[in-house]
Amino acid sequence: MSSKSEVIENLRKAVLDLDADRVRAVAQEAVRLGMDPIEAIDEGLAKGVRTIGDKFAAGEAFLTELVMAGEAMKAGVEVLRPVILQRKLHRKSTGIVVIGTVRGDIHDIGKNIVAVMLEAAGFEVNDLGVDVPPEKFLNKTKESKAHIVAMSALLTVTTPEQKNTVLAIERAGIRKDVKIAVGGAAVTPEWAREIGAEGYSDNAVDAVELFKRLVAP
Repeated sequence: MSSKSEVIENLRKAVLDLDADRVRAVAQEAVRLGMDPIEAIDEGLAKGVRTIGDKFAAGEAFLTELVMAGEAMKAGVEVLRPVILQRKLHRKSTGIVVIGTVRGDIHDIGKNIVAVMLEAAGFEVNDLGVDVPPEKFLNKTKESKAHIVAMSALLTVTTPEQKNTVLAIERAGIRKDVKIAVGGAAVTPEWAREIGAEGYSDNAVDAVELFKRLVAP
């Protein structure tokens, strides 16, 4: 039987090897051993994803590797999540984020990578998926008491939906309580400024640092 430290190291290595099946198996072993699932995520899975993210930022890993690392981490979290809920445990949250690809746009690879990297950094992430209308962003923001609303747009014709979402948040009277971050192939820093967004990033690694700054006291 493996020790706790071996299981955590095996989780990290399995993510680095982009092996979702092995991550799942090691996570199941962590559950059998009665390990703290939060520690398994933070010290094992998340560290593996962050390592791949750092390599990607340095040009030493490909986008596909970052995507696969994210999928591997998700596989482990799915095994560990029921234990977290059962024990009513909570990770120390860096901040609460609502993220999605705006209405009319169904591209999600970049958005998914950002979501996984944010989870690895300790953020509580509410991923609304793709083709998300402004009212859905608004409702989830109010429900989750989110600190940041993050919107992705890869099609130029869908960028106005980012502005529409900002307007919906303003009309609801909660704009002062939430930061707006935008990204995606169709988005520019100029557009971000035009719609009043506090943050813009064109890659997942920088996005994590941006989000940390946005929630800093």
